[in-house]
Amino acid sequence: MTAASKKFDEGRLMQVLVAPIVSEKATMVADKTNAVTFKVLQDATKPEIKAAVELMFNVQVKGVSVANIKGKQKRFGRSQGRRDNIRKAYVTLQAGQELNFSGETA
Repeated sequence: MTAASKKFDEGRLMQVLVAPIVSEKATMVADKTNAVTFKVLQDATKPEIKAAVELMFNVQVKGVSVANIKGKQKRFGRSQGRRDNIRKAYVTLQAGQELNFSGETA
């Protein structure tokens, strides 16, 4: 267990990362800067995100950037609706570290 994960409640850290974002943009960012993109909880902080990634994937994190994405307005027939807001975390890994979501084992 790392020093970063001892500061936070382990149950909370397991919930901070909602899902990995696997898209064309996320793949380009991963190739360029060795960063992995996650959808995280709205109230998650950068230190929490860093501790959660280090705890779950056993890698060294160099830095965390977050972006709050506003939900789009959508129409459903006559009625108007809105998608949920999303908080994205771009987690930059130390040199030599990598995460693989494809399920392949090398």
